[in-house]
Amino acid sequence: MRGRTAGICGLVAIVSVITGCGAPGPSPTPSPTPAATASATPSVTPACSNTAVLATWSVSRLAEQVVVVPVSETDVASVTAEVAGGAGGVILFGSTAPSDLGAAIQRLIASAPAGVAPLVMTDEEGGAVQRMANLVGSIPSARQMGATMTLQQIEALATTAARGMRAAGVTMDLAPVLDVDGGQGPNNRDPDGTRSFSPDAATAAADGTAFMTGLRTGGVVPVVKHFPGLGGATGNTDVGPASTQPWATLEQGGLLPFEDAFAAGAPAVMIANAVVPGLTTLPASISPGLITGILRDQLGYQGLAMTDSLSAGALADIGYSVPRAVVAAVAAGADMILFTAAASKVASVTAQTVAALVAGVDSGAITQARLVNAVSHILTAKGIDLCAAP
Repeated sequence: MRGRTAGICGLVAIVSVITGCGAPGPSPTPSPTPAATASATPSVTPACSNTAVLATWSVSRLAEQVVVVPVSETDVASVTAEVAGGAGGVILFGSTAPSDLGAAIQRLIASAPAGVAPLVMTDEEGGAVQRMANLVGSIPSARQMGATMTLQQIEALATTAARGMRAAGVTMDLAPVLDVDGGQGPNNRDPDGTRSFSPDAATAAADGTAFMTGLRTGGVVPVVKHFPGLGGATGNTDVGPASTQPWATLEQGGLLPFEDAFAAGAPAVMIANAVVPGLTTLPASISPGLITGILRDQLGYQGLAMTDSLSAGALADIGYSVPRAVVAAVAAGADMILFTAAASKVASVTAQTVAALVAGVDSGAITQARLVNAVSHILTAKGIDLCAAP
């Protein structure tokens, strides 16, 4: 017993306890006070993480990272102010890239806030959708690849194209299309057509995943699209409102290529602008039930979720301006948003969009935590660790 003389004193041990006979024992050690305990316990510094650092960013800085600004590949310097302001990405449009595109992009990203360069992306699918074939080489349409090439050949072709894109400063490809479609598009009625690898879900899954893997091997971030599957849609959402096949039908077919790609590590996915009958009454890109409920909760996907263009007719025709659609999309669970605009309007639409997101946080339509979560996904796709030593 602490504070007492050990052993037997007198006739029985209990006597020594009662009388305290023998040499007096040491005084009982007082219990430390809470203050003393706290001061004696070494302080533990919380581990650094992107999420912890992002929690210290202003709402406007977080909002800037969510936005991807459009620009012609022949005039990338025109969005220097937006990139300097912290835009999270730049999407290149055009059909023939200038030979000095890589140098122009290097100058552009040099204006970005230190350590957080934008994603530089474009649509390099092959066939009817190529932005820089003159730099990366001609790519057959997805349908032609699916009909004439082995999985190994598709993967190798995508790797070669990705290396060419990377050499030109492009870090993300908005491809492959995983929609299951056998129509005659792409056109105003059918958004897919030859952009789809096959009308067979298993073939589209295997070929699309091979293309995705090849892009990653070549150093470019692939974006699988258009979740949950536009094959067989009632129309082209670029033109106006449209619906996918019913949800129960998608679960048995159109959703399968996305599930396979997610299992293979797809780092990013693009959400369609179509309504999903049986699941959503809003376009998928602004539907919490689709993005949070299905993509995140049901399928467990933790990568970057991007929208298709929120300037599309599918949204404009039901009363959604770009800023309004952006707030709805981010609140629904999207991390990064795309829009298109005339060059003269890009600056104003960007500013309005960022302001709308900030106002959304102020009003409670979006939480700051949701923005932090979105930017965390963006930084993961960029491969940026804010805690790494400079």
